[in-house]
Amino acid sequence: MIDVGINPATGKRKQLTRTFDTLKEAKSEYARIANRRQEGTLVPPNKITVNEWLDQWLAMKARDLEETTIYNYQVTLDRVRGKLGNIRLQELSEEDVEAWMQWALNYGRVRGGQAGAPLGVTSVDMSLSRLKDALNRAVTRRLVSVNVAQHVTIPRRARKEERKNKQVIKPWSVREVQGFVYGITGERLYAPLLLSLMGLRPAEVCGLRWGDVDLDNATIAIANTRTMMGNRYVVEKDTKSMAGERELPLPTPVLAALKAFKALQAREKLSAGEGYADSGYVLVHETGEAFTIKQLRRRAYRLMEILGLRRVRIYDARSSCFTYLANQGVPDHILARWAGHTNVKTTKKWYVKPDVEDLRGAATTWHGLHGVAADGQG
Repeated sequence: MIDVGINPATGKRKQLTRTFDTLKEAKSEYARIANRRQEGTLVPPNKITVNEWLDQWLAMKARDLEETTIYNYQVTLDRVRGKLGNIRLQELSEEDVEAWMQWALNYGRVRGGQAGAPLGVTSVDMSLSRLKDALNRAVTRRLVSVNVAQHVTIPRRARKEERKNKQVIKPWSVREVQGFVYGITGERLYAPLLLSLMGLRPAEVCGLRWGDVDLDNATIAIANTRTMMGNRYVVEKDTKSMAGERELPLPTPVLAALKAFKALQAREKLSAGEGYADSGYVLVHETGEAFTIKQLRRRAYRLMEILGLRRVRIYDARSSCFTYLANQGVPDHILARWAGHTNVKTTKKWYVKPDVEDLRGAATTWHGLHGVAADGQG
């Protein structure tokens, strides 16, 4: 019997008892354990399962992360729990994690309690990443000696296969944006949809309040968001990051649309009388009740269908906006500030997506490379 540490729950000594065939073996193991305890690398035996540790880890993460982020963590780890959750943490092996990954890539999409279709590489990779984070913390807490998932990676072949088969929906081109704007001119939600087209996140459009809008100085303050968890219930919170809290100038067409929308809401309030819910939000129904992201998305999709336009996510309006601004020479620091990003690298990596028409100018410039001027005169 040897002391292996203190039980954090009771404050009492934790002792390990082992049985050996010979005294020599017992002394050797005693010396090994004592040495590792002195080095601080001893991992006492425990019966914690993977599920139990994930619950503890998520509880610790919840202290620093927003509710919506924790919800996403839970969803990604739920994909792991079914296959690995009941295994004892100290008995989890690299082979177990590898087997789960292969299963998820082939059958991991669960619907109605039944697995069958392959889970996307991105989803599997996210779950694997969260599992690695949780196991790294378990190593720090000396619950396990090594992170058995550390070197498990998605096979390159699977990544290439998904890239080959996955249909990438491109953001709207300038012509498509202009067609949408022209088509919704008489739409009640014209102003909020213009806010999306000027680069606001859908959660920022839904969270914008009239108190954040300065019509006299043509500015809006982005400080509040309204998003949804699992498309089930609304969560109101601060902006995604400190950089997301920003003040933006209103382009003239957007300013005019907001003034008209505010006047319309005043008439709707007068007509509804006591039945009007004066929520204070910009994006509201005729009754004053605030829109959810889901409702805004459905309305936008319906308008795309009516106008015969290619269906894209309303969030992708950010890409159309920032690609256009970048092509027009807006400086990087202004682009990042407008997007609500700390670093312009984020803006350019994820939201600036030039299409073939955006590259026409480069093709024209290329003429000079082989001795022909842009106007065709050699």
